[in-house]
Amino acid sequence: MNSSDSNSSTRSPATKSLDDAILEVLARPDVKTLSAPEIANAIATDGDWHDLLVPIRSTAVALAQAGRLVIYRKGKPVDPTDFRGVYRLGLPRHD
Repeated sequence: MNSSDSNSSTRSPATKSLDDAILEVLARPDVKTLSAPEIANAIATDGDWHDLLVPIRSTAVALAQAGRLVIYRKGKPVDPTDFRGVYRLGLPRHD
């Protein structure tokens, strides 16, 4: 059994993936961009969202590289592989 097998076995098929949860929160009609803490707070089922911050960042980078979301810093899109500090996430615009 390799390490990817053990990772997939710890995840229940009924559990929504972090990718889906982030995109679902960002797709809400009243949302333009959100910070990682705002997203974590929206998807935490037990109220303790702090442990989600690092996974949200790494998932956001992967989603941005796939073109499924945009990472903003100071209101401008940034390179998902090279950004620091406070950032916000949003869905790609189609205007």
